[in-house]
Amino acid sequence: MVRPDSKTSLSRRTRAPALRASRWPRGYRSIGLFDIFRQAARRFALPTRISAAARVAAAASESIMPPDEDSQHRRPADLPPDDFRRAMHRVADMAADYFEHVGRYPVRPPLRPGDVRKRLPDAPPRSPEALDAILDDYQRVIEPAVTHWNHPGFMAYFAITGSAPGVIAETLSAALNVNAMLWRTGPAATELERLACDWLRQMIDLPDTFAGHINDTASIASLLALAAARHAAEPDIRDRGMAGRGDSPALRVYCSEHAHSSIDKAVLTLGIGLNNLRRLPADEAFRMDPHALQQAIREDRAAGLRPLAVVATAGTTSTTSIDPLRPIAEVCAGERLWLHVDAAYAGSAAICPEYRELLDGLELADSIVTNPHKWLFVPIDCSVMFVRDERRLRDAFSVVPEYLR
Repeated sequence: MVRPDSKTSLSRRTRAPALRASRWPRGYRSIGLFDIFRQAARRFALPTRISAAARVAAAASESIMPPDEDSQHRRPADLPPDDFRRAMHRVADMAADYFEHVGRYPVRPPLRPGDVRKRLPDAPPRSPEALDAILDDYQRVIEPAVTHWNHPGFMAYFAITGSAPGVIAETLSAALNVNAMLWRTGPAATELERLACDWLRQMIDLPDTFAGHINDTASIASLLALAAARHAAEPDIRDRGMAGRGDSPALRVYCSEHAHSSIDKAVLTLGIGLNNLRRLPADEAFRMDPHALQQAIREDRAAGLRPLAVVATAGTTSTTSIDPLRPIAEVCAGERLWLHVDAAYAGSAAICPEYRELLDGLELADSIVTNPHKWLFVPIDCSVMFVRDERRLRDAFSVVPEYLR
């Protein structure tokens, strides 16, 4: 841990404008976070250094510093600026050296489970440690002990294309430390996200009816897509739920036998159930068979079940196969089913005009996910979800408490 500056305290003069600034637009006074942390520190006898850090964090969250205040009052528990610059210069050298010489390591470290843990203390340190010592530990223990996805010999799973510009951008993003949960908490972050997603939409040649947002992984995007599909088909599920209901038939979701396991987890999470996920046998090219899909839907309707959505895959993890998107989309349109395309792997290929025919019909989907962290030189995790009708996704999840207005 890094030593906080214990000499800096929050004076009455500093707290007064902070409390005055904590009024909500409608005139209600918020409970001061400083008082909450102070009471918690007394009740649970938190160590002095943690209590001081809590006071500083609370004050920073609710105070509006006058422009003439010394900047040191803002981050007394942090590194002094000169120490931060020195540490970042060292980190930049470490990262550049890693990029330049990653081939010196084996792709997989010669370790057994638990070997890294044995080289680290069992208990947290009781006194502060110098940042240089922590960085030394990183170079000694951590860097040699990872599976090196950046290694030129790494051939597993999928392409990984993190880049130096991506690392720089991640550093600046971490420095800003913005929670962009709505526009006013992060105007630049909110608008940049919308712009970057729209650039990507144009690059992969999707119609301008699609809108995108950034998630961490395609697994989350597919979960959100199936939730939106469920809401579009059964709007009262949002309020009434699915448990214990006898008035609604079982919902059915369809995918290829090679679809990603995140689809299984999505139907588990949404209460649809694994028994209602139909994994259809693939053809000789490891693709979903549209005729088998049509037949499965007819069988389920005849059995009194409720077909809900189809998940097609553009780039399966197991074989890189791409399902025939246009014929699948035509089945979905005829059956009035939601079509979600998991293009996490191959979606970026549509940037190249010569590969767009492989994803013919992508523009007919209701939702799409693609992962820039695979082919677009972006560090993990970065996944972009597109929806044809953004309102449907918003309706499925929108809850707006007073503090988000």
